[in-house]
Amino acid sequence: MSTTALVSIIGPDRVGLVSAISGRLFDLGADLGDTSFAVLGGGAEFTAICEFPGGMELEALQAELEALPQIVDAVVKVSRFELASVHPASETITHTITVSGGNSPGLMARLCEVFEQSNANIVRLNSERVPGGEHSQYVITAAVAIPPQNENTCLATVTNTAGELGLACQWEKVSL
Repeated sequence: MSTTALVSIIGPDRVGLVSAISGRLFDLGADLGDTSFAVLGGGAEFTAICEFPGGMELEALQAELEALPQIVDAVVKVSRFELASVHPASETITHTITVSGGNSPGLMARLCEVFEQSNANIVRLNSERVPGGEHSQYVITAAVAIPPQNENTCLATVTNTAGELGLACQWEKVSL
């Protein structure tokens, strides 16, 4: 009997963190599905869908991960994952869009509204404050699935929104 689990680990960022976690999951027989890692301030977050073809007790999995010295002081959560472990083709990334510049409160909300109006699905989203100079710079990168019929309108609206706020906007079509 197979087991599909959602593993979420949040704690201090350390070199070798992803290596330790993914290595232990491999040793335990996990087949990693969608996986995400991000540094968040001084912390880090690792999230993955793990499939165990031979089965796995969730409590045992959590104990194995909590025993890793690289994740001391981290919060480990393991839960059964009941949703589809593979996303549908409609959520395949068609474009990566990067908006950058000075602080612009509400920017993420405005961009997300544009995607929603264009029926574009956000597959991945990353926002980062980059220190430097007199003022911090902000970089938002979105990997989105834009329906072909809405591509031109969506990209023009995102570009115009960024321009109105004095921000740079770049996008790239993802080749499939």
